[in-house]
Amino acid sequence: MPITNALKVSISIGAVLKFSTLDYPGKLSAVIFCQGCPNNCVYCHNPDFIPAKTASSINFDEVVNFLLKRQGLLEAVVFSGGDPLIQNDLYEAMFQIKSRGFLVGLHTSGVNPKRLKEILDITDWVGFDIKTTFEKYENITRNKVSAQLAQESLNIILKSNVAYEIRTTVDSRYITFEDLKGIAKSLKGLGIQKWVLQECILRSKSGDQKLLLPNTDEIEQLKQYLKVEIRRQ
Repeated sequence: MPITNALKVSISIGAVLKFSTLDYPGKLSAVIFCQGCPNNCVYCHNPDFIPAKTASSINFDEVVNFLLKRQGLLEAVVFSGGDPLIQNDLYEAMFQIKSRGFLVGLHTSGVNPKRLKEILDITDWVGFDIKTTFEKYENITRNKVSAQLAQESLNIILKSNVAYEIRTTVDSRYITFEDLKGIAKSLKGLGIQKWVLQECILRSKSGDQKLLLPNTDEIEQLKQYLKVEIRRQ
């Protein structure tokens, strides 16, 4: 049945992926791509979602009505983007979906630590993006405050009981192997046991370009610090 008597939720939705086997570990999920991100990463896979506003957006009620028709098939709903943490009504949006029996996931780079802290009690899983060493963050994000915010958000996640995954997209134009070792050492120092290295693909009208991932010897060196998973696209 369509939703009724629900508190009006105002979040900006750029797109919805109706079925995914990749975005929430081990679960069939739908993905809500929230519009807007304060970072402007050099390799961004979803540049259309960076502007906070677009000419058109998808109504949240329509998304919920779709999800209700998929109850029993879909197990989780992931808020991605852009970055969902800029949405003022994110907690209410997550609550409405979770109250209908779905697991709730979040993809973020930690752009709003205060909001992250507010929503973690109803979040089942977080995919957290570490861009590079914190000293070089601005080289990737083109945002002067991104490193500080990411560090604050990562500490919030580590102090919580939420399940999480830490991952880095390896843009070999900006991230060296020494940088990767620096990240690995930092993550180990924080008690993180697993790290996902994601393949970076530069998309253009002339075709896609896959950037180099660490070679076998380099991966073995990184595994001295923590478990490393390579994720190709």
